Amino acid sequence: MEKLQLETLYYTMVLGRQFELAAKEHYMQGHISGFLHLDIGQEGLSVAAMQAFAHGDVFTTYREHVMALARGISAKSIMDELFGKATGVSGGRGGSMHLFDPSHFFYGGDAIVGGHIPNAVGCAYARKLQKADNGVMVVFGDGATNQGVFYESLNNAAAQKLPLIFLCENNEYAIGTHIGRVCPFTEMAKKAEPFMPTLSVDGMDAVAVYETVTEANDFIQKGHGPIFIEAHTCRFEGHSMSDANRYRSPQEMDICKDQDPIEKIKPLLDSQVEANLTEKAKQEVAEAVEFALKAPEPELSTLTDHIFCQGGCHHALS
Repeated sequence: MEKLQLETLYYTMVLGRQFELAAKEHYMQGHISGFLHLDIGQEGLSVAAMQAFAHGDVFTTYREHVMALARGISAKSIMDELFGKATGVSGGRGGSMHLFDPSHFFYGGDAIVGGHIPNAVGCAYARKLQKADNGVMVVFGDGATNQGVFYESLNNAAAQKLPLIFLCENNEYAIGTHIGRVCPFTEMAKKAEPFMPTLSVDGMDAVAVYETVTEANDFIQKGHGPIFIEAHTCRFEGHSMSDANRYRSPQEMDICKDQDPIEKIKPLLDSQVEANLTEKAKQEVAEAVEFALKAPEPELSTLTDHIFCQGGCHHALS
């Protein structure tokens, strides 16, 4: 990996970590409402996957803050969204779980577990029909692989040879349930093997993730059909802010945190460069928080905007 790529990768990972820590702090202070699912510990996977899949459509689960940052959506607009402000990326209407920005080809934050996977299949089918240059990537957790639509999506994508990367974040927990309690095996790639080629990668190694997603993207670009990636990862926090994470032992958490993806990549950088990038990331997040605290709330008069069909609807439906 080139020096500039490595520095960009590291910076965005640290930006994501600082963003999530700030979000956690302000959730506890009452500035952020609703659900909040933090990506602390999984930044290497989230950032590297987005940077390797630089073009095309991305559909994600609701643990998507860091992926949105890596996709190019500004820290300010994401933080504003978490604060429920009118200047948020979704106009303050989506909150933490619904960061949606078509200008960055980012369709993130489906609140239904696995609900976005068939949407990605439909998008990939459209791209194939349009003979588009780029494909689609859908990101989901290990828990989503137990949903019926997951298998339907694998089947349809394989049958139609769609340009689609299935990226499974296997952190071994669906909320608080270990995958071993609801599945006879812990390697989720086994579920996809009858349908398509599969790859496995250490999701705590950002460089390895970048290389693997790049390989997968090259595969779908050549018209070979879909491919499945299983990234083994570990989150440092509970499922959400309402989860105390008591079902994981201190020993398990020590093993988890010893794999910190940010610490793994530090030795690859010049120490002064690393320090400068870290300080820059902290400053960007601080500015985002400051802006969000002062940003305006959505006007009450806009309450029904983007909900009801407006202008020409009756004609379109007749």
